[in-house]
Amino acid sequence: MDDDNGTAVTEFILLGFSHLGAYKLVLFWGVFFICLITLLGNSLIITLTLLDSALSTPMYFFLRHLSMIEILYTTTIVPRMLTDLLSSHPVISPAGCFTQMYFFALFGIAECSLLTAMAYDRFAAICRPLHYATLMNRQVCVGMVGASYVMGITTGTINTMLVFALPFHGTNIIHQFFCDNLAVLRLTSGDTFWADLGNLGGTLIFIVTPFALILFSYVRILITILGVASAQGRQKVFSTCSSHLLVVTLFYGTASIAYMRPGANAAEDTDQIISLFYTVVTPMLNPFIYTLRNKEVMGALRRKLTKHL
Repeated sequence: MDDDNGTAVTEFILLGFSHLGAYKLVLFWGVFFICLITLLGNSLIITLTLLDSALSTPMYFFLRHLSMIEILYTTTIVPRMLTDLLSSHPVISPAGCFTQMYFFALFGIAECSLLTAMAYDRFAAICRPLHYATLMNRQVCVGMVGASYVMGITTGTINTMLVFALPFHGTNIIHQFFCDNLAVLRLTSGDTFWADLGNLGGTLIFIVTPFALILFSYVRILITILGVASAQGRQKVFSTCSSHLLVVTLFYGTASIAYMRPGANAAEDTDQIISLFYTVVTPMLNPFIYTLRNKEVMGALRRKLTKHL
């Protein structure tokens, strides 16, 4: 990466929330406590699903890995963000930017794939109950989780390398608080055709396609429960599926607004409020959604608290 004079670019400036001035400290403490809640909440879900035998079903196996991804996803962005909020000159090296972009893509794509696997699990449990044990055996569940990570690693590697293979001339100011693919891509002066194609392919394969599969799964679930289930059975199914549906809506809704809205690739300054929501707030909400709206998780939590207290 060279500047206008042909010398190597040694750093990027993460402009982020520099315009907030003294209010950066308020944002710092807000993000800090949200991050703390995220780590504690997702760690609690991991612990409960490991220790409580009632939470040994495929659904909670997937939920445990979702919580692991949320922790890794958060720690990829938030520690660096907190450091920059306290700094008067928030810079990041090209190697650090490459690393952050890679892991952000890895865990983001892995979460998309895992949410799709969770939707299929609900589809199999409700629409194919007699074959559920075969369709969702241990090997299948492990394979789905492994495939989610493999897709994340593959996509993260390809998209990040396509961006950093391009020349960088002139400005090194990133109009974001982290090394977002689109924000960094705007700085390059080279031909971005292949990088844009990679982003488009990633969007279609890992945002549009998984969302379509999730939507198809829940349409089939809705048809099934309206056709055969009793009123009490419908209520139980809706209660079980509502948590996953809410998480899917939050994740895909904010991701779609950030990466698929008109002008997302052309605007110089992306909507940092949206970015803040899907990188910081959403991972904090998931533990609340899956505990407060799930009787089995709340029951496991009460059993553990009763045992130890």
